[in-house]
This record gives sequence, structure tokens and C-alpha cells, in this order.
Amino acid sequence: MKPTNQVMLITYPDSLGKNLKDLRQVLETKFKGAIGGVHILPFFPSSADRGFAPTNYRKVDPSFGNWDDIHELAQNYYLMFDFMVNHLSKKSIYFKDFVKNHNQSQYRDMFIRWNQFWPKDRPTQADIDQIYKRKPQAPIQEVAFDDGEVEPVWNTFGGDQIDLDVTKPVTKEFIKATLLFLMNQGASIIRLDAFAYAIKKIGTNDFFVEPEIWDLLNEINDITKPSGAMLLPEIHENYHIVRKLADHGYFSYDFALPMVTLYSLYTGKGDRLANWLKTSPMKQFTTLDTHDGIGVVDAKDILSDDEIDDTKNELYQVGANVKKVYSSLAYHNLDIYQINTTYYSALGDNDHAYLMARAIQVFAPGIPMVYYVGLLAGKNDLALLEATKEGRNINRHYYSMAEIDQATQRPVVQSLLKLLRFRNTSDAFSLSGAIEVKQPDEDRIIVIRKSEDGNLQAKLDANLKSKEFTVEESKQPGAWQLISSSDELNE
Repeated sequence: MKPTNQVMLITYPDSLGKNLKDLRQVLETKFKGAIGGVHILPFFPSSADRGFAPTNYRKVDPSFGNWDDIHELAQNYYLMFDFMVNHLSKKSIYFKDFVKNHNQSQYRDMFIRWNQFWPKDRPTQADIDQIYKRKPQAPIQEVAFDDGEVEPVWNTFGGDQIDLDVTKPVTKEFIKATLLFLMNQGASIIRLDAFAYAIKKIGTNDFFVEPEIWDLLNEINDITKPSGAMLLPEIHENYHIVRKLADHGYFSYDFALPMVTLYSLYTGKGDRLANWLKTSPMKQFTTLDTHDGIGVVDAKDILSDDEIDDTKNELYQVGANVKKVYSSLAYHNLDIYQINTTYYSALGDNDHAYLMARAIQVFAPGIPMVYYVGLLAGKNDLALLEATKEGRNINRHYYSMAEIDQATQRPVVQSLLKLLRFRNTSDAFSLSGAIEVKQPDEDRIIVIRKSEDGNLQAKLDANLKSKEFTVEESKQPGAWQLISSSDELNE
């Protein structure tokens, strides 16, 4: 299916039930009408990082199912697949061949060889310090080759995720062949994971290096565009960088909305949220939660530094079972700019605050993406966190079919599904339509979405302090009909 303007679910292939068949059953029975697309987090064989260190893009991990399961999902949902443009597993056939044959390997140029990248007497400490890093040390890994030599290769993320040299012909051919294959398997959207890290250039911080990053994106777009597939580059950083994607005509993520919404709900103040919604592009996917933590750096300059710090501190006070240590190296957190928690628990497991947050997301410009734990208003999973000592696992609960049955009976989940079904069926949320944002009082915000012709309107009237809200629809001027409200949770 081609991408549509309907809510997208983000899920691992084994998180809603045990496999892809269970996922399809849940979508058809529990979430029917509420979900139009699915971002299936990496389902390929992988050596680390829960799928994000792929060894082979041409296979489905047998524990999840097979390509037939993917094809069946693609018949009823538009699908997003991940492509790790920055790296590949060290256990892939490409890197293993490199280790075995070293300088005689046909894949020797596929990876960034640290000593060949830098000129003589470089890098200096200043060079290392300049690199935009998600971990404290230099982004290298020493590799022992079968010929007895040892040399470092570029390694930005986990130990199994070796960086690719996207400038070399052998890598370009790998990218093209892989993307064509994935699109043939039903990918409507290709998510370019860790996109901003893909270009390395001496004298830069090696993050979103211009103009070379645009050359890479345009090359990839030339591959995917003829098939009608959409590209979604993943960038966690200041919104000014992300906004450049919209300026170039690409879809982007709104990773700032989670923190801005938390700030608004914690303080009861709507000014920052109102300004953000007024200036956000329609050509984006909105988030409150993902498989990673809640981004902090993404909200910089939307919120002041003091407001960001206050929001973080309030999260640790208000959030249910949220501790700073869960986002530290003690729990193997390699990203110092994210806080590990479910969004529901970040709001103190409060149904009213949570449903209001989702209503805000539904009315924000763009297409809502809802993480599977968030779809079920899931609490922090401390048992999985402690069993694995992996901070991000606090928000990665494995739901059994019985747990899904129980969760979908809760009023907050029922109300959320009703809200998402409304979002999917009302033309008021057209990406070609208009948005109007008002702030009658400090603690109140009104958001009106209008169809392309302006005849159909949907309105959110939210009191950020009391957590009371209404959602209404008007098919003719002044004739508002109640669709949803916070009162549903009191019935």
C-alpha cells in the first residue's frame, strides 16, 4: 500500500504477541480502524541492539515469521521498514569477508578505516573532541584481521554496529540493491536510521554535514521515488536541523513534541505548545513515544534551557517509577540526551493527563505515530529493566495476547482508540488543510483543524491545568458535535 494520512503504529515484530502473525491478528481484532500503517521495527536477523545491527536485510528472522507474513500485512496497512544507512553488523557477510581477506576483500572500501580516513599526524585531540558523539570515547573499534594485522574502524554506536562509507561505489551498490529489495517486499516508507551520522568529513563534527548530506539523501531518493516509496530520515537534534528536511520537501519527525507537551501538562501553561503547533510543518510524523527514550535535545530553543531542566526534574518527581539512573551508563544508556520511560508513566500513570497528551498529538500538524506501549497506555516495565540492565527496556514490554485483551478493556485505551479512529476518518485532518491555534487563557489551548476546502472542521479545547478537554467536529459553520472528551474517563 502507498502511504496514507492515517495513524501509524510503531512496534517490534514480537511485542504484540509472539510474532508477525500475532501482530496481524491484534491489528485486525483489537485495533481495527485505529491504525492505518505500521512501522515494524527491524525484523531482519541481527546481532545486537534489538534489530538495529542487521546481518542480512534479505531475510526475516525466523522467530518472527517470514516474508509472507510481511506481505499479508502490506495488503491492509502501509508499512515502514528501517534501513540503517550509517552502519551494518560486524557479523554480516560483508564485514566478515573484510576481516578474513582484509586488503584483498571486495568489501574493503565498504567500511571507514580510521587510519586511512585521517591525514598524517591526525586526528588530534581537538579532532576527536569536535566529533558529535553519543558515547564518551572516540568512535572507533580495533579490529584483528586474519592476516595478523590490527587496525581501527569507525564505530559510532554499539560494538556490533560498524559504520559504512557511503561515499564508495561498493557501498552505494549495496544501498541501492537493498532498498530495491525492501520496496519489492512491501515497504511504503523507508526510515533512514541514524541518517545524520552517515557523512564523515575532516574539519566538521561529522553530524549532518552539509552539503554532502543532501547529496546522499537525493541519491537515495532517486532510488526510492520511482517506486512511490517515501523516505523518512531519522534525526534527533535541535529542530532547526530537522526543519531543513521540510525545507527540502522531505517528511521529518517531530521529536520535540514529547518534551513540549510534558512541559505544558506539568506547568499548565500553553504558550510554548501553542507557538510550536503554529510553526510546525504538515509534512511530518508526530511522536510522543518511540522505542528509544524521550528526546531532550530535540526541544532546545523551543523551550528555554531552564524550562527543559525544570521539565526533566519534574519528570523525575511526577513520573511513576522514573529514576535518573535508568538513563545512565549503569543501565547501558549510550545516549545522554534521552530519558528512559513510557509516556504514560512520565505523566504519573494519570489517565486524564495521558489522554489529553494524545489529543494534542492527534491535532498537531502531521501524521501521528503511536508506539505500541503507548497505544496500550503501558506503565514502566521495571522487571524487564532490572532483568536486562538495559535502560531502554523500561519502555519495551513484551505483551502476551492475554495482556492485550486486558489492556484494551481499560477506559483510557478505549478512549484513545476512539480518538484515533476519528483522526483516521475525518477529512478535517487533511495535510493540505489549515490549522488554527488559539490561547484564550494561560492554561487553555484551542486547536482547530480544517479540511482542504475549509468546510469540515475539528476542534480540540483543552485546559492544561485541569486536564479537561473536548473534541468536536463541525460539518457546517457553528454546528459542533461532541466526539470525545475527558469526561469519558469518569463514566
